[in-house]
Amino acid sequence: MPLFRQVAIFGVGLIGGSFALAMKRAGAAERIVGVSRNPATLARAVELGIVDAGAPSAEEAVRDADLVLVAAPVAQTGAILSAIRPFLRPDAIVTDAGSTKSDVVAAARTALGDRIGQFIPGHPIAGRELNGPDAAIPDLYVGKKVVLAALPENRSQDVERVAAAWQHCGAVVHRLSPEEHDRIFAAVSHLPHLLAYALVDDIAAKPHADLLFQYAASGFRDFTRIAGSSPEMWRDITLANRDAMLAELDSYLAQLGKLRAMLVAADGAALEAVYANAQRARHAWISAIEASEKQSQSGGD
Repeated sequence: MPLFRQVAIFGVGLIGGSFALAMKRAGAAERIVGVSRNPATLARAVELGIVDAGAPSAEEAVRDADLVLVAAPVAQTGAILSAIRPFLRPDAIVTDAGSTKSDVVAAARTALGDRIGQFIPGHPIAGRELNGPDAAIPDLYVGKKVVLAALPENRSQDVERVAAAWQHCGAVVHRLSPEEHDRIFAAVSHLPHLLAYALVDDIAAKPHADLLFQYAASGFRDFTRIAGSSPEMWRDITLANRDAMLAELDSYLAQLGKLRAMLVAADGAALEAVYANAQRARHAWISAIEASEKQSQSGGD
């Protein structure tokens, strides 16, 4: 028996579309309905078989849904939740895929009021630099982390059902508070995106940008890959997690100041020490990831 009778997905691009495809492949949903601000995007999602049908309104999307996923830019979360609240079934579960959590929770409390217990904040740690329904793939979440930031008002059985949905997509479920989530991801996700965008924008603004891009090779491509992500989505994330982002940016600027002083002083030993420490830390991180993947493939706990 499928885990859900009907799933409604607001946002049928990479994140929502990949969730739909994974749930279909796992047989975890009898029917999946999509919603999009752009009729052409929704039509494409139907054409590709990502969703079974497109809904023209919030009411039609959620009135029969027992799971609702908000996979739209985080700034839209409050408006979407306000729109669906009058039509939510009492037993429906609502979750999201936003990259920030504290602001989403605040928006959800305002929009849902005494129905906040039906909303379980979530964040799949997966993505590609491509956008839209054509970017959706069924194995996007396989082996990837998904953070659930459950609220005190959530029922444990509802949290477990959302966890089960992501596990059907192949994801590994982790749990953090909204505040912990935002501090962590400001450092390891949101700041790197800001830096990648800043570097490409800086190069593009130079008078000899064409020449620079002509000689940019794999190192530049790897460092700036995430600058190909949705500008709208990352604008919203950057502003939504502004306080934590500012703290991380200030820390990074201090580090750059130290490196600049080393460079001015031609202090090769100090530079090498920073590079070596970074290399060790990255090797240890990659080794931990590989060990975790091997354990997961072998069926270990």
